[in-house]
Amino acid sequence: MQKHVLIAAGGLGTRTGSSRPKQFAEICKRPVLLHVLDAFLKYAADIQLVVVLPEKLHQEWQGICKKHRFHAQHQLAISGPTRFHSVKNGLKYIPDNALVAIHDAARPLVSLDIISRVFYFAGKFGNAIPVVETNESLRIIDHAMSSPLPRERIRMVQTPQCFKSSLIKNAYNKNYQESFTDDASVLETEGERLFLTEGERENIKITNPADLLIAEALFAARRP
Repeated sequence: MQKHVLIAAGGLGTRTGSSRPKQFAEICKRPVLLHVLDAFLKYAADIQLVVVLPEKLHQEWQGICKKHRFHAQHQLAISGPTRFHSVKNGLKYIPDNALVAIHDAARPLVSLDIISRVFYFAGKFGNAIPVVETNESLRIIDHAMSSPLPRERIRMVQTPQCFKSSLIKNAYNKNYQESFTDDASVLETEGERLFLTEGERENIKITNPADLLIAEALFAARRP
């Protein structure tokens, strides 16, 4: 099956404290979004790319590609008011008989191992969702009360989440619900069983200023 990747880059990333959208913030002198695309192209040079960006950032993105000599062909899609709407817009460019990995642009440290795993298991089981265990104590809040959660049964969900495209496109053919926090939660409403696979702790999501510093250090550590 042909492989595609849809990069959800619709946010403006105000929590990073930068004047630039977080997908354009630079880590090791290269924008976050280019690190993401580099990773998927390293996995498969012929992978089909869809990047979902706010329309007002399209021209800036084209300038970034020119500056950094990024010439890989990719389809630009327009983001919506939520991640759900952005992914839904991007899925219009994905054919039915394919595998599609949906990845957050704010996760530039995605590894070849994770990408390989999710494509393999999605081809076998229809979907693959990377998760990691938590080593923190957890509590659930109920008004003024709280109670512990069994952390051995809790998993933190990452991207890329990979799917047979016909399944995820059909799942997105519905109206937005607040419970849709990721693509797996959308697919689950169709009665599909989720296949969980191993993620990686280094596959962090850039959210706060400290995350940029951590990502910089992790990229530096990868250098030979």
